[in-house]
Amino acid sequence: MRALVAGEVGEPNDVLRLESRPVPVAGDGQALIRVRATPVHASDLHVLRGRYGFSPAFPAVGGNMECVGRIEALGPGTEGLRIGERVVVAAVPAVPGPPVAGTWQEYLVADTHRLLPVPDRLSDSSACQLAVNPLTALLLVNRELDVQPGEWLLQTAAGSTVGRLVVQLAGHLGIRTINVVRRRAAVAELRALGGDEVICTEDEDLVRRVAEIAAGVRKAVDCVAGQLGAQVSRALAPGGETVVYGALSTHRQTDPVALTIPLSARSLIYETKVVRGFWLNRWFGTASPADVLDALCEVRTLVTDGVLSIPEGRPFPLERFAEAVSFAEAPAHGAKPLFVFDDGRDRDEEGSV
Repeated sequence: MRALVAGEVGEPNDVLRLESRPVPVAGDGQALIRVRATPVHASDLHVLRGRYGFSPAFPAVGGNMECVGRIEALGPGTEGLRIGERVVVAAVPAVPGPPVAGTWQEYLVADTHRLLPVPDRLSDSSACQLAVNPLTALLLVNRELDVQPGEWLLQTAAGSTVGRLVVQLAGHLGIRTINVVRRRAAVAELRALGGDEVICTEDEDLVRRVAEIAAGVRKAVDCVAGQLGAQVSRALAPGGETVVYGALSTHRQTDPVALTIPLSARSLIYETKVVRGFWLNRWFGTASPADVLDALCEVRTLVTDGVLSIPEGRPFPLERFAEAVSFAEAPAHGAKPLFVFDDGRDRDEEGSV
């Protein structure tokens, strides 16, 4: 089979190589998946550059989050699934927890509790993006902050994939959103999507605008950090809470100043504001398998029913990985690059594809 392998830490296009590897074998409680599509996430590139919250043992197959495919074989004693069934693989590495096979390969082995059956009417593009961004949006709104109907939710990077999903989910749940963007051109897009209020930091003061929009905003999600993250905390009412799930929208940010949040001690002490983090990988490591399955099933329903819309990705074959990486990092590319596989290939006599 073909696999996209990184030999060491470094720039993705420098360290990635297309290799031929044996098809793996499923063990107890596992399934062999023939991959149909898998996205190229910013976190995948962070991992290859050694700038993420975990590092695999190199050489390592790239892709660390999710994919969609069909079950090719089941390991001994495996129940509840069938060969040929179409499934999403939630391959997010659990921290703490054992490593998970990379998704940038034609076949992979996964534990069955990480598999979610999906209907054929859901496109490969949507299905292979179920287990990260929509799940993050759901967990932030429903689990981390428990935002109630009628409450305000303030969010940065509202034009990002997660930000847009938060807007859609909030509209479905009756939650009002204040959405922060960097570009004036994004304002109309967010309003059309259902964002109640949009603040453009290009020409507006975040703290002042939040005060003008509503009194008593107490909940926020931030994936920018830096000075903007600090402004979000200042904009909240006493007792407010900010959940930080990212640090800037660039894949290559290394400036220490941009990766910090300069908080006011008076605000934390006298206004009892809270700033804390959320990392999906750690959630996978601490949540029970039943909780993970429940959340994934909820996301599947929201996407299948059209409540959450995932933009169609742009397909690339593995051979064009350099183009896919460049596309993933292009400003305002508007679509997620996806590695797609032709399932009409035949195995050679050595067990490769």
